[in-house]
Amino acid sequence: MLVLLPPSEGKAPSGRGAPVETGALSLPGLTAARGTVLGELVELCSGDEEKAREVLGLSEGLRGEVAKNAGLRTAGARPAGEVYTGVLYDALGLASLDPAARRRAARSLLVFSGLWGAVRVGDRIPSYRCAMGVRLPGLGALGAFWRAPMAEVLPEAAGSGLVLDLRSAAYATAWKPAGEVAGRTASVRVLHAPTRKVVSHFNKATKGRIVRSLLESGSAPRGPAELVTALRDLGYTVEAEAPARAGRPWSLDVLVDEVH
Repeated sequence: MLVLLPPSEGKAPSGRGAPVETGALSLPGLTAARGTVLGELVELCSGDEEKAREVLGLSEGLRGEVAKNAGLRTAGARPAGEVYTGVLYDALGLASLDPAARRRAARSLLVFSGLWGAVRVGDRIPSYRCAMGVRLPGLGALGAFWRAPMAEVLPEAAGSGLVLDLRSAAYATAWKPAGEVAGRTASVRVLHAPTRKVVSHFNKATKGRIVRSLLESGSAPRGPAELVTALRDLGYTVEAEAPARAGRPWSLDVLVDEVH
């Protein structure tokens, strides 16, 4: 099983150890593209601060993120599972998983990133600020930039099992499963049952709980239909829609009564 996650907007501070080594990150086929984005981002943030803030879509209160990005090449790195914070990652609670579940997380979780493309939770990265929707000078929209390198690398990373897609729309632009891989991909929404609407906070929290439940249970569904059964067995209310034709992903709605 490969689980596709969005990053968090806010991130924990960088570590005090050695800086990132892009060539040491998982998915080495993305190394060249990572170096390109890193170089563009550092150059942008080392120049005109106001321009960088505008390009990155940062408020006045987040002005310090520009300087942080300018120092990415020398900032200390720490595991991505510690860098990403926020509602989804709080609910997932990687640090409190038992050893077996942590090993499953290291193998199966893939976090999408405007800067790194995608990383595993054990990859060491610095704290940064660069969303997938950013348009960097010289590169354009990052979602479009990442499509070609992702298309080369992600099908192999997906292996032969289930792909559980929990990404937000902006990060889904970087890679769209196609062909045989799409047929074993399940895209999940979380809906407030009484209103049938997506509400951001509990959408993220529930997705984190879903991943934690699967990791703790040791469940290893091979495809979307098995995932529906596994989630129902774990106590989730799931509505599933099989694709109208082969080579398309499944759509799953997880219904939640309470907003928390």
